[in-house]
Amino acid sequence: MRHPGILLSILLLLLSLGLQAAPPGRQTLTPLEDRPPAPDFELTDLDGRVHRLSDYRGKVVIVNFWATWCPPCREEMPSMQRAWNWLQKNDMQLLAINVGENEDQVFEFTANYPVDFPLLLDEDSSVIERWPVRGLPTTFIVDTRGRLAYRAIGGRAWDSPELLIPARALQLER
Repeated sequence: MRHPGILLSILLLLLSLGLQAAPPGRQTLTPLEDRPPAPDFELTDLDGRVHRLSDYRGKVVIVNFWATWCPPCREEMPSMQRAWNWLQKNDMQLLAINVGENEDQVFEFTANYPVDFPLLLDEDSSVIERWPVRGLPTTFIVDTRGRLAYRAIGGRAWDSPELLIPARALQLER
């Protein structure tokens, strides 16, 4: 095996608190075999902090494109918060990019869906236009070298092992 510790890491992931069994049939990731470079961006979060994808080079980054009016986006947000708790402990990043809405709309959304991972604002949709997004939500897993490794189109239970094991395996590739 290429990484002897990967089995132990996967087992620990499966046993981690907060991870749940996934609903059947929805927990797939599509590998992007050619691993194209992830388009860099510079976006502000709700606290006014600037985030650039390139600032996270060396980490696996989950990049989620979403909107407040999107039912599957709202449905997956609580699982993303649970996943965020695990991702932070494993030196990975989660960035949720709201598309086409303003700060007030996103802030109002957080009253019903509280999260503490960065919610970035792509108010003019300039970032989403450079990414291979096919509907909302679309989520990408970016590897440690800044390449698109996986894509998920549609909502997912992001706290499920089926989705986090590939992210952890990418982290171990460094």
